[in-house]
Amino acid sequence: MLSKASEMKKETREKMRDGKGAIELAHVFTQEQMKNEARLCARLTLNPGCSIGYHEHVNDEEIYYIISGTGTVTDNGEKYTVSSGDAILTGHGEWHSIENTGDKPLEMLAIVMLF
Repeated sequence: MLSKASEMKKETREKMRDGKGAIELAHVFTQEQMKNEARLCARLTLNPGCSIGYHEHVNDEEIYYIISGTGTVTDNGEKYTVSSGDAILTGHGEWHSIENTGDKPLEMLAIVMLF
């Protein structure tokens, strides 16, 4: 199934997971297109200073793949600097957040897979 960038559903979420600022999402595939095996497959844009708040994953796991930009990930209480090419996996019962600490947009792919 082809998903054309020009046809992807786009939305903006304010204070995502109690984070800061607005996060732009372009849904690469919808949950229905993925036959409900995943809850999210989207390209996210976090502008400087924006973040996704610290949250737990229950009965799912999430991958963040950093496309461009720099940021700080908190992974189960540990902080890490991330940049292009880095990936983070957060599983069932684990916590994470991400913040754009750079001066350019942070672009990433986020995939939430259900158990």
